Amino acid sequence: MTLLKALFGGMFLFNALPHLIKGITGDKHMTPFKRISSPILNILWSFTNIVLVVLILGFDTNGALNFPKGMNFWIFLLGGFSLSLTAAKLFDGPNARLPWHKD
Repeated sequence: MTLLKALFGGMFLFNALPHLIKGITGDKHMTPFKRISSPILNILWSFTNIVLVVLILGFDTNGALNFPKGMNFWIFLLGGFSLSLTAAKLFDGPNARLPWHKD
């Protein structure tokens, strides 16, 4: 597994978590599609992220998910950590929005 795959795998997995939690709890939360997105849209976006993680990490010959090991594991966590810090900064204000949100 390349370090870049591990980095992006961590980013997409950590991005899936808040959307899944907000969707399950029935809360509205920002997605790339809309500033205030419904819980259903958040669950759909979360599962899109999870599918991307599976596609990025791939499967071994036994059908198990290739979870990062060794240095790749640390890069995986670094990807998740960096995305988490970026999201925390982005969503810090009460009027948080992505650059393309018009509402």
